[in-house]
Amino acid sequence: MRTDLHHHANDALTRIRNLGILAHVDAGKTTTTERILYVTGATYKRGEVHDGTTVTDFDSQERDRGITIFAAAVSCDWAGHRINLIDTPGHVDFADEVERALRVLDGAIAVFDGVAGVEPQSESVWRQADRHRVPRIAFVNKLDRAGADLDDAVRSIRERLRVTPLVVQLPIGREDDFTGVVDLLRMRALVWADGDTFTEGPVPDDLRPEAERRRRVLEEAVAELHPTALEEFCAHSTLSAATLAAALRDLTRTGDGLVVLCGSAYRNRGVEPLLDAAVAYLPSPLDVPAVRGVRDGVPQERAADPAAPFAALVFKVNSTATGRLTYLRVYSGTIRKGGVVLDTGARRTERIGRILRVQADRHTEVDRAEAGDIVAVVGLKAARTGATLCLPGAPLLLEPPSVADPVVSVAVEPRRGTDSERLTSALARLVEEDPSLAIRTDSETGQTVLSGMGELHLEVAVEKIRRAHGLEVNVGRPQVAYRETVVRGVTGLLYRHVKQDGGAGQYAHVVLDVEPLAPSDPDPAGDGGTGNGSGGGDARDFAFGSTVVGGRVPKEYVRAVEAGCRDALAEGPLGGHRVIGLRVNLADGATHPKDSSELAFRTAGRLALREALRASEMVLLEPVVEVTVTVPDDAVGGVLGDLAARRGRVSGSTTRAGTVVVTATVPLAELFGYATRLRSRTQGRGTFTTRATGYTPAPS
Repeated sequence: MRTDLHHHANDALTRIRNLGILAHVDAGKTTTTERILYVTGATYKRGEVHDGTTVTDFDSQERDRGITIFAAAVSCDWAGHRINLIDTPGHVDFADEVERALRVLDGAIAVFDGVAGVEPQSESVWRQADRHRVPRIAFVNKLDRAGADLDDAVRSIRERLRVTPLVVQLPIGREDDFTGVVDLLRMRALVWADGDTFTEGPVPDDLRPEAERRRRVLEEAVAELHPTALEEFCAHSTLSAATLAAALRDLTRTGDGLVVLCGSAYRNRGVEPLLDAAVAYLPSPLDVPAVRGVRDGVPQERAADPAAPFAALVFKVNSTATGRLTYLRVYSGTIRKGGVVLDTGARRTERIGRILRVQADRHTEVDRAEAGDIVAVVGLKAARTGATLCLPGAPLLLEPPSVADPVVSVAVEPRRGTDSERLTSALARLVEEDPSLAIRTDSETGQTVLSGMGELHLEVAVEKIRRAHGLEVNVGRPQVAYRETVVRGVTGLLYRHVKQDGGAGQYAHVVLDVEPLAPSDPDPAGDGGTGNGSGGGDARDFAFGSTVVGGRVPKEYVRAVEAGCRDALAEGPLGGHRVIGLRVNLADGATHPKDSSELAFRTAGRLALREALRASEMVLLEPVVEVTVTVPDDAVGGVLGDLAARRGRVSGSTTRAGTVVVTATVPLAELFGYATRLRSRTQGRGTFTTRATGYTPAPS
């Protein structure tokens, strides 16, 4: 009986897909999600972004702005599988929202614009997905638009993402005449006439030679990458559809190949084959490695098994007027309505009130959630984003999603003095929902400062306070987050920390060498840093080493010196900004048999590094971004002049169908208000996107 139950649970797990939709702004993520909900029967009419009728962009600001701001989770059913979909934002200011979604997904559909191909933010989210090792398939969208070309888009995928595209479809017709696709695996034509349903038939005679050529190219590419396929190809000089499908599934899981499909989500063409491919090639919760966590300091794995002890990760909190919705990815075990869970990090137990299967802003109540599920729960009062919830008797701590350092700040204050308490609670709720926002009180001015990932990010946050809480607030001019770094360090800085005031004293003697951290230095975190697109908070900010010989400073005291040095990085000598990009070496030191302690060495490390930084040659750094501006060719001169006036360095430009795409590196501080200026210079026809690239020395 137990075996039957286990087999049934595994069978249910193989029929779940937890997927994200990733892409650049305006590539069509939300429209693709809406069409998926429509063709799976989850909605009865098609939602349109430009009409403000979408299911996933249900926030009033998302509808007003026509962009996705908050990752929305929706569930639907297709071909006997349950698909939990997360529609992620494409704008760089909301990269952290994408980071949290990727942390809990098993697979993703990357959407590319059929005209523009791989755009800057598609590249950024692709790198984020690489870091999380999320298997992907690609959907080249908007093939009905003028200038759309599948082959050009595939070329840009190969060149810019450095991945092997495996194109499994051939478009039927171009631009306005795009009516369907040829499925190269089954060699069948799928044609969408005027309605929403497609008809299946033989490949049209005029396309057959091209379809056969492309099928051959696909077979050869797959045989080159997959050993089993290679054996069959060598034996029969062709591959069966079954072998091709199995090989494509394996190559998607390993990331060695990228299955590419095409269509037009807006016209509802190509969505059903995309769903079939998602079910066929992307992994179920059983196909991904067991989740890893820590229990009492010991690494532990939890398999995706409903019978295992319960463990889940909170990846989103949504505070609404009617209560608090907490979104969970259940990794193992089962939770029932009314069950008690332990918030491992906070060491607090909470009770699950209700469990909801989510369709964006609409919900269906369910009695339980099992391993592999993505659900929202009501009743948790304090669980924050990134918290681990588990069975009280089997605690486990999962790694939370990484949070980027904020790069832009604004001062906020209530318009009426009597609203200050309401503003404080509104800001606290904002930070609870979005951990990439931060609040602090400026010690000099006493102002409340809100920090985030960009101008739009803060604009959206302030607007949310106005709309959700009915508060009128005054907002100061945005300020960027500067950093400080070492240009020329010091060697052999000696610092003695001696304190005697009755009882046990404090004694620590350290000698530090400080130098700039070279780009070629090995990554101290061993993972290439967080690379979260913020340009800050990277693991490459600081490296620490020790060359103390003869045990003159015990290992635990060396660790304490490192902790003290990290404390000192919070405020640099130039203007109290965070210090990045330096290497510290503990060259020597001495201890006292009674008075030395970890606290004494931590204090010595902090004070010694502060002194060393004051003695070093320092420079102020400012955040810079890569800006991609798309403008009509008659407005290029004015746009280039404006970028130069903003201290921008143009790195390239390409011409495409009457428009010019200019790429430049510009200091973030110079971009405030750029959207308005660009619109006026181009009569509203210019657009731009940004991608954080790090820090460079600020002009003195």
